[in-house]
Amino acid sequence: MAAKILLIALLAMASSLAMASDPSPLQDFCVADKDSKVLVNGFVCKDPKHVTAEDFFFMGLDKA
Repeated sequence: MAAKILLIALLAMASSLAMASDPSPLQDFCVADKDSKVLVNGFVCKDPKHVTAEDFFFMGLDKA
């Protein structure tokens, strides 16, 4: 009887982990807002409407 309860408990825990997933397959991203005066574990996220291609480019990446 105890073995059946243990098996049911293990299956319940395993199925809950298997069903936990992000509803959207597209990964969320956050562009740091370095001009913000608010610091929350680093920098706050920029409003997605104000993100531009220049936010993903840095001139110094090719220098040692």
